[in-house]
Amino acid sequence: MPSRNRTLARDIYEHAVFLSVKIEDQEALERDFFQLKPYYTDTHGLQPSTQEHPILGLNLLRLLVQNRIAEFHTELELLPSSALENPCIKHAIELEQSFMEGAYNRVLNARQTVPHETYVYFMDLLAKTVRDEIAGCSEKAYDSVSINDARQMLLFSSDQDLVKYIEEEHPEWEIRNGFVFFQRG
Repeated sequence: MPSRNRTLARDIYEHAVFLSVKIEDQEALERDFFQLKPYYTDTHGLQPSTQEHPILGLNLLRLLVQNRIAEFHTELELLPSSALENPCIKHAIELEQSFMEGAYNRVLNARQTVPHETYVYFMDLLAKTVRDEIAGCSEKAYDSVSINDARQMLLFSSDQDLVKYIEEEHPEWEIRNGFVFFQRG
């Protein structure tokens, strides 16, 4: 395939990746990314794409949000060492490190410093993943906690946000007398 056609095909797949994020379709994103990836690994005759690092970072965020940590590290190992200094790749690496260290505040605050506008979608999903992780540990560790403690543990800024989260994600939990009671199965 002539390089002009390959460049056009790569550009189309890159647009498809960004469209998948825009419509919040992770399955399409994964499919589009894997169709695009050969254009990044076999660059014979192709000029580098300015979208390569943002898209590689998006894929890393997708893997992190889906808690596919082994695949996250496999993808990192496949990148050239020079790519690891790119802000888009570095952002994903720092998020993974913060997540593994349990530094959940850093994970949630990282939304404010995303290196590419398409990352916001995954940062919102990652915030949910973090809260779900904390919630799972909390219900195993405690029978109940005060609403204030639950709000702080789950990193919400208001009681209303906490109540909404409980109603949507943990309807088995009960709120009464200023406490959150975790229902044990």
